[in-house]
Amino acid sequence: MTVSGRYPKLIIDLKKLRHNVEKVREMCLDRGIELAGVVKGCTGLAECAGEFEKAGCRFIASSRIEQLEHLKEAGIKTPLMMIRTPMISEAEEVVKVAELSLNSEVETLRSLDRYAGKLGKRHKVILMADLGDLREGFWDTGELEKAALTVEGDLCNLELAGIGTNLGCYGAIAATEEKLAELVETAEKIEKALGRRLEFISGGATSALPRVIEGNIPDRINLLRIGEGILLARDLQELWGYDMSFMHRDVFSLQAEVIEVKDKPTYPVGEIMFDAFGNKPVYEDRGIRKRALLALGKVDYAFPEELVPRQKGIKVLGASSDHTILDVEEMETPPSVGDILEFDLRYATIVYLTNSESIEKVYIRK
Repeated sequence: MTVSGRYPKLIIDLKKLRHNVEKVREMCLDRGIELAGVVKGCTGLAECAGEFEKAGCRFIASSRIEQLEHLKEAGIKTPLMMIRTPMISEAEEVVKVAELSLNSEVETLRSLDRYAGKLGKRHKVILMADLGDLREGFWDTGELEKAALTVEGDLCNLELAGIGTNLGCYGAIAATEEKLAELVETAEKIEKALGRRLEFISGGATSALPRVIEGNIPDRINLLRIGEGILLARDLQELWGYDMSFMHRDVFSLQAEVIEVKDKPTYPVGEIMFDAFGNKPVYEDRGIRKRALLALGKVDYAFPEELVPRQKGIKVLGASSDHTILDVEEMETPPSVGDILEFDLRYATIVYLTNSESIEKVYIRK
């Protein structure tokens, strides 16, 4: 697949993306779970968010308020969710733009309540419980219960919609059946204190999808926040060994132009100091081999090891800020200057590429 125009280029297949959203939503609905489609991985591109909306997601979510503002301005009607604990300094914008936010600090909740009152709005919140991943959330259940009662009794412009957690993003703690059962137990303690049932118990992100696939997610979990599992569906197969053949793993394709092809040593010649990013790299001497340079680098995608060449015989050796270095010695037909090479991507690279102004975005809709 080659699309003419300026390079480097990110090709985004919206039809394949829509398929992925629908498949994950279908899996979740079969278990009574609503889906919040997370678009931070593609920098909140409105074209991508539109596919989440068409597929019927309950919420569209991001960790960046500017992305949610962009989606609102682009005409997205699906309720928006702020999934990073809001800064007090952005509380007014969060209330203006998002219908729901995830929270872990009472002072931030008070700010949200104050601005919601000024704006004549009622803002929903989910209070986060830290179950061991050690990112956001109340560590002490008593403190969480006190915060819930504060929202319920004192902050009249907020609605306590539920209790949630995050697993796997910092501490790499697995979203096991036992961990999610712990979340349900915590939520039910809060419900007992409130004297009512919560609307949502949000069991996390893509890391919780294995529980959906295996059918052992606790019954009361009824909201998941899924990004990578929709955009790429790679982690579930490559890291956890699940068969994801029913999902498209090539929604995003990178095309880059070759700007140099030469035979060169594989070991740098001279005293090795530090590279452009302050690292002291280690090299393997494999003699003289054919190498190709691409006109993009770490500034565009950050992690060269996360690029997956589609053509056989290519090995990504590394990158500087604006150059990517490939070993093409084993290609059946080595590339020429001006040729376009294609790569599959992983989550971290998509985050950078969709955010780079130097990368042209092309959407396929058929």
